[in-house]
Amino acid sequence: MRDKNCVKRTEEFLKRKFEESEYFSDKKAEKDYRFEHSVRVANIGKEIAEKEGMDSEAMVIACLLHDISYINEFETREEARNHGRYSAKIARPFLEEIKMEPEVIEDICYGIAIHVDDKADFPGERTVFAQTVGDADNIDRFDAYRIFENLKWVKYDEMNIAEKSEHCEKVLERLESYKTLDFATETSKKMWLEKLDYQIGFYKKLREQVENSKLR
Repeated sequence: MRDKNCVKRTEEFLKRKFEESEYFSDKKAEKDYRFEHSVRVANIGKEIAEKEGMDSEAMVIACLLHDISYINEFETREEARNHGRYSAKIARPFLEEIKMEPEVIEDICYGIAIHVDDKADFPGERTVFAQTVGDADNIDRFDAYRIFENLKWVKYDEMNIAEKSEHCEKVLERLESYKTLDFATETSKKMWLEKLDYQIGFYKKLREQVENSKLR
């Protein structure tokens, strides 16, 4: 029988691994972001699981652990692309330690492994549960905080008016194209479209303000 405090133990495990990480030792902001992102994904996953009749406790655990391999440095793009598969390897012995059911462990690990590029390095089934780990991750990556992160990343504040306008147009075109992406559940799809519409609305207002910075 799974540990009665398995979610709490998973959160503590994640915190401990992040605190012990040599890579994170001098990167507090990055460490905090990755932990906070994992918690947000867990909350999103829980909401989806509850509405879709899945094991919400297992989903929270899967989502908390989906990015745990970020405790290590990725030196190449290929290594970064593999972070889901690396995370599954770290997660598995811990899941056995907290006595999750064998079939649930497989579902959790497969979901973690495929959440980046839909590929795993071990046999498994793309169940609705497994796919939802990636769905929850994607939904968080397109919420309000990521707008701030993306604008910071592209140094939007250092762009001239023309560059700002062009950036808004490119982002809006990309966001519109994401509306056709498939999701494992109706709940995930609904949440995804809500996040996209929020970002689209923001960038339209930003574009409007940029255009209003020019004399007409």
